[in-house]
Amino acid sequence: MRNHRNSPYVLDRAFAQVHHSAAGVIWRFRTELGTLTASAAGGWELARMVTAAWMLVILTASATAALALPWTRRMISRRVWCVLSRHRIQRVCFETRMHTRSGRLPLVLRITPTEVGERALIWCRAGICAEDFEAHAAELAAACLARQARIEGNKRWAQLVQVDIVRRDTLGAHHVVPSGIAGMSPNWRQPS
Repeated sequence: MRNHRNSPYVLDRAFAQVHHSAAGVIWRFRTELGTLTASAAGGWELARMVTAAWMLVILTASATAALALPWTRRMISRRVWCVLSRHRIQRVCFETRMHTRSGRLPLVLRITPTEVGERALIWCRAGICAEDFEAHAAELAAACLARQARIEGNKRWAQLVQVDIVRRDTLGAHHVVPSGIAGMSPNWRQPS
């Protein structure tokens, strides 16, 4: 058995402990916690300025307007999909053992909505590469509830991987028009 004092992976053990600690959980759920904190602070400040009844009226009207307008509804749903996809990518990396020996997962640096889904920029730690993501593209697509996942390594830096989560086919037909020929009687084919 290896002596822990001579192990070159002492910092990796500390990072894995942070990943599984409260600080790691806070970091992974930073978007949700930030949204909850900002909403609570905004509601608190609004309650201080107006009565509780007016606060409920203002918040209800704001939420209704945000969900009634198509462009705000699309923006909100796309941001929610981005957060969900970030969590699902991290889970796939853990479940498929796409992590370092000490359990450190690749970092999702940025995830943004696109016309067809989301695009994630991932920082691969030592021991993980773009080919690992390509080998698990089907698992990524299934976990993110998508049609497919496209993987592209960065041409300049090997540690950066771009994952495109494809949910929608923008070129596909939204409304299929049935053929009129199928409903016609076969008499038109007979010679007179």
